[in-house]
Amino acid sequence: MEMLTQQRGAVLVVRPNGALTAAEADQFKSRLRELIRDNLGRVVIDASALPYVDSRGLESLADVAQELAQSGKGLKVCAANDTIRQVLDLTGLAPQFEHFEDANSAVRSFL
Repeated sequence: MEMLTQQRGAVLVVRPNGALTAAEADQFKSRLRELIRDNLGRVVIDASALPYVDSRGLESLADVAQELAQSGKGLKVCAANDTIRQVLDLTGLAPQFEHFEDANSAVRSFL
């Protein structure tokens, strides 16, 4: 899975490109952890190019969100499609992520 990154001040915006499934979940989680270590934990996942997330993909996102929460930080998500938002709601994982309509709003929320 390709992960595009963009630094916006002290916030890193990560844009995964493609479905987040079991095949990519471990690599995604590992790469995201590296990015977080290098960027003070201020990370936004731009889900605009993420068409689908399966259970392993959700687990990888939830694991990273939990790790950040334990260190007093949070993982923010923006531009998730309706399907991903519904899956987060149905699985009870939605409260672990602040969701924003776009990356600019998510980045500003760190201020």
